Amino acid sequence: MNKDYSQDLSEIRSLMNRSSRFLSLSGTSGIMAGIYAIIGAGIAKISFFPTQFEYQNIGYASPQLVPIVIDLMLVLLLSVVTAYVLSAKEAKKNDEKIWDETAKRLAFHFLIPLLTGGAYILLKLNQGDFASAASLMLIFYGLALLNASKYTIGTIKYLGISEILIGLICACFPGYGFWFWTIGFGLLHIVYGSLMIIQKK
Repeated sequence: MNKDYSQDLSEIRSLMNRSSRFLSLSGTSGIMAGIYAIIGAGIAKISFFPTQFEYQNIGYASPQLVPIVIDLMLVLLLSVVTAYVLSAKEAKKNDEKIWDETAKRLAFHFLIPLLTGGAYILLKLNQGDFASAASLMLIFYGLALLNASKYTIGTIKYLGISEILIGLICACFPGYGFWFWTIGFGLLHIVYGSLMIIQKK
């Protein structure tokens, strides 16, 4: 009888956990986001930064600025579209809604730090501080992941912590921001996506 009660309680906890967490995130989308970031960084390196540390000289008057922003926006757009399409497919397979109350809470808690960070980075760029952009992107992205992690699977939390740590290290070595950005948004996403796929098996 006690075993039956324990099993019932375990099932109730499992149902409550599923109802309060968005579980349809796709590990493949994480891998693809990492690949997009590495490709985008490769294009930027070959096309705009042919010499070491040249990216430190980027400013509002630099001809590279607009192509770099376009490159970043394309990486972001491809990552978001891929994440949505693959997560929608995962949700359909699990007989779940892609945009329910849990997903809304996840998006809300993710966007607050992310948009705050974006606004702060724009203010720093307006002051001519381009050297800290990479570290700030990593730190605020990590904070956004950490803030949203309570509404999805636990792997996101560790990705967020890793992004914050990489961002802080990047802040100590601003001349290497390009490489830390590539590691944080490229390599870490691939590792995270792979771990998520393994976790779900």
